[in-house]
Amino acid sequence: MKKKKVIILSSLIILFALVLEAGILTYANERNAYRTSTVLLDRVIAVLNKNDETRGKLIQSLKEDYIVRAKSVSYILDAKPQVEYDIDELLTIADLMSIDEIHLFDESGCIYSGTMPQYFGYSFDSGEQMAYFKPMLSDKELTMCQDVVPNTAEAKNMMYAITWNEDKTKMVQVGIKPKRLLDEMRQNNVSSLVDDMPVYEGMKIFVAGTTDKTISGATDNSTIGKTLEEIGISTKDIHKNESKITDLFINGESYRCVMRQDENYIAIVAMEHTFYRQGTIYAILIVAIYLILASLCIIYMIFRVMREKFEKEKLFYTSTTDAITKCLNRRAYEEDIARLDPLEEWIYISLDLNGLKHENDTYGHVAGDELICAAAGFMESSFHEYGKIYRIGGDEFVVIVTKHIHQFKEMLKEFDDSVANWHGELVKSMTISYGYVYSTEQEWETVYDIAKAADDRMYQSKEIFYTKNGSGKRKVR
Repeated sequence: MKKKKVIILSSLIILFALVLEAGILTYANERNAYRTSTVLLDRVIAVLNKNDETRGKLIQSLKEDYIVRAKSVSYILDAKPQVEYDIDELLTIADLMSIDEIHLFDESGCIYSGTMPQYFGYSFDSGEQMAYFKPMLSDKELTMCQDVVPNTAEAKNMMYAITWNEDKTKMVQVGIKPKRLLDEMRQNNVSSLVDDMPVYEGMKIFVAGTTDKTISGATDNSTIGKTLEEIGISTKDIHKNESKITDLFINGESYRCVMRQDENYIAIVAMEHTFYRQGTIYAILIVAIYLILASLCIIYMIFRVMREKFEKEKLFYTSTTDAITKCLNRRAYEEDIARLDPLEEWIYISLDLNGLKHENDTYGHVAGDELICAAAGFMESSFHEYGKIYRIGGDEFVVIVTKHIHQFKEMLKEFDDSVANWHGELVKSMTISYGYVYSTEQEWETVYDIAKAADDRMYQSKEIFYTKNGSGKRKVR
């Protein structure tokens, strides 16, 4: 009874310790997860803002460069007024200045010349993209350059810079496809930046605009283009430049979320609840295992005793078993045959594969091993229940049948049928010569006389086979 109480008390103490540990670890892991999420959130916002700043500087630099090119083209046209309507000359100037398009506007804002005749007649009223330059009509000291926008006619991503010529009689516009800027915008857009963020398994990042709340970047690409509300994230209580932590269901799954909003973006780091609970479970399991180790000491002692017994059995098995076929080997054969009584009823079968050397020489030893293993398998299938199978040489086998002697003919027929119907991967067919002797056929002096008689009958069978087939013959003893 005392022993039972001690076991119950010990179990309760262990249970209490595990519950206490679970509480402490849960609190600690939740704090660590919050700190990890906050650090990641800071990094996301910093990277996005840095990217916006870099892109803004690049755009401003390109605008200044393109305005300079527009003015350069204007100076060239003022110096060579004869090329104003010469498309080929204008194309030469465009190539010289590394620009894609040149358009000449009259004082009313209508294109009357340039490198793109298909645009002649277009004006500042021909579309939203061209309307951007209307202020040029009221201020002839103005120069303008547009951000990357699709042009009105073909929706190509272009940047256009425009200036008045020296005598203010026409406007010169150049169009350039800003390859470097477009490449950087593709590489550094919000989606790519967020997708490249390193996150732990079980964490997700979402970035949306502050105005429309549409997700523009996420580690879960399937949510891009959706609003935060559509996937289950409410931002009504979020305040600018403050972090908020809350539990939400995102796409039907429970997450602990840390959110923050700045001037341009709302960033959310979402963690599955298992993210911070998994470590707690592992720690509890470790402690539980540690507490149980004492009881395992007894099992260990038993294991040592059992292992010694197993090693002895394993040693005996390996010393009496053929490595390739798993049949008994010659050592087991010598030990077993010495114990046989020639006065008792049993059958000795001597077997030998035909043409093994030929197959080895023709297809290699892999083919020979295929034959040997297949033959051993048929012997195992046909005779194992009634006796023992030995491999005593390369292609030499012995079967000693000691049970159900009266069924021997059925065993032999099953064996013959299996061999006759066999087709290997490397070798097409198999034949086996064998000879068998009943121990009751006559009075024998020793079991070795029975073995010799079976061998002689096997070699007679083999001689008949090679005489009949006339190939792959080997010398018969």
